[in-house]
Amino acid sequence: MARYFFDSSALAKRYHPELGTPKVLSIFGERGREIRISNLSFLEIQSVFAMKVRGGFISPDEAAVQRARLLADIAAGEIEVWSLTADFFTRAAQLIVRHGFSERLRSLDALQLAAAIALSEARTRRSVRCIGPDPSEGGRS
Repeated sequence: MARYFFDSSALAKRYHPELGTPKVLSIFGERGREIRISNLSFLEIQSVFAMKVRGGFISPDEAAVQRARLLADIAAGEIEVWSLTADFFTRAAQLIVRHGFSERLRSLDALQLAAAIALSEARTRRSVRCIGPDPSEGGRS
């Protein structure tokens, strides 16, 4: 069974067609797969929907439909939401100290990465694929 951790940019591709949507939809179509997001992604994706309205890509009504689909996916168990705890913030700070001078690692990205690492460590028998803005570049952690 494959396990995936999606950030908000990748998750948005499930609800609004854009570059990378076919890959995201194929992942959601896999039998027995697990998809997790952080509660930060849950918040961020709603901001993504709002940005799409402001950008003229969708209407407010379409954004409401997308949000309802997201909530339905969560309620149906298609997506599991992981809560970020203080430990994730500590881990994110460590990642920024370690990698921030040489890589563009923003604070919220570091939090997402900390959550993905924790998910991978929590279940050492299976790897976790981290799906970010470009789903074709999903890596294993």
